Amino acid sequence: NPGAPRKPNIVLVTIESFSAKYMGSNGDTRNLTPNLDALRKQSLYFNNFYATGTRTDRGLEAITLAIPPTPGRSIVKRVGRESGFASLGQQLNAVGYDSVFVYGGRGYFDNMNAFFSGNGYRIVDQSSVEESEIHFKNAWGMADEDLYNQTLKLADADYAKQQPFLLQLMTTSNHRPYTYPDNRIDIKSGNGRDGAVKYTDYAIGRFLDQARQKPWFDNTIFIFVADHTAGSAGKEDLPIANYQIPLFIYAPKLIEARETAQLASQIDLAPTLLGLLNLDYESTFFGRNLLQDNPLPPRVVVGNYQHLGLFDGKDLAILSPRQGLRRHDEALSESRESRSSADDPLITRAISYYQTASYGFKQQLLGWKAPKEGVGQVGER
Repeated sequence: NPGAPRKPNIVLVTIESFSAKYMGSNGDTRNLTPNLDALRKQSLYFNNFYATGTRTDRGLEAITLAIPPTPGRSIVKRVGRESGFASLGQQLNAVGYDSVFVYGGRGYFDNMNAFFSGNGYRIVDQSSVEESEIHFKNAWGMADEDLYNQTLKLADADYAKQQPFLLQLMTTSNHRPYTYPDNRIDIKSGNGRDGAVKYTDYAIGRFLDQARQKPWFDNTIFIFVADHTAGSAGKEDLPIANYQIPLFIYAPKLIEARETAQLASQIDLAPTLLGLLNLDYESTFFGRNLLQDNPLPPRVVVGNYQHLGLFDGKDLAILSPRQGLRRHDEALSESRESRSSADDPLITRAISYYQTASYGFKQQLLGWKAPKEGVGQVGER
């Protein structure tokens, strides 16, 4: 990455089940996201951005490892084989960051604690927070505002030590049973997803208001992205429109606000973030820096339990069990389905991504290797 390396703080918030379609700025008329609609105008905002999967573990895998969804289980849930990968946290640890996974629930769920602690992060979850500091919780964990309170504490502590931080959060409030503290918004708790979405938005607005008062705010990049959408099912095996999520990168003193329609997905987040730091590094990331000119054609990789897809912005290739090969032309509109073959260039690209990722995992080629001396070191070129 060109330019002098820099070490701003990073707060990366992964929002539970948040579809782009909920946002008022995307046409929703229920006024559920006033804070995020305002934030969109102040951020580097990606309006053509997609989740790789349908579950939290898939989103965390893609964001943290920048890898397509490998067939079968996500790497996060591969008990005994979930550690030692070239993650975003490892890359930033290597240049002096405190990389922390901060979860509103208990991180044994979905094997999250084992995955993150084995890939360069320390863990702060519900079990490590004093009960007196949790003002509301349900079966999934503490309310988002309590999670953000912990985040502010962690940031303050690292700032006091003059250590840059990566705080990578996973929220829980936008999940059944959709309960949250009273007297926060105008929709009663427990009445469905609309209220949970509006509370999620409220908590983000409150968090940013508090963060703006902190001495570390001006040198911090805030990222808000979803783990997956609220519903990906449809008449088709991979209804691509149902995988669209928002991505906000907000740092008013560091990053110019603008909107981009560049086609991208969660695997591109980590390389883009490291590009914003002007950091040179070696990695096993499959994603790309969205802010650099790239000769390769755009693509999104998506999958679910049975099917794997590659979307090029117009057409979608689908790989299914028993070597089922199909394509959906004009996938966002007419979505004309037809059988295809392995010599179709779009199918070939899809096979390349998934077969290479699977081979790399099986052959242990995706392991973390500490940077060579001088690579990625701040102040050195």
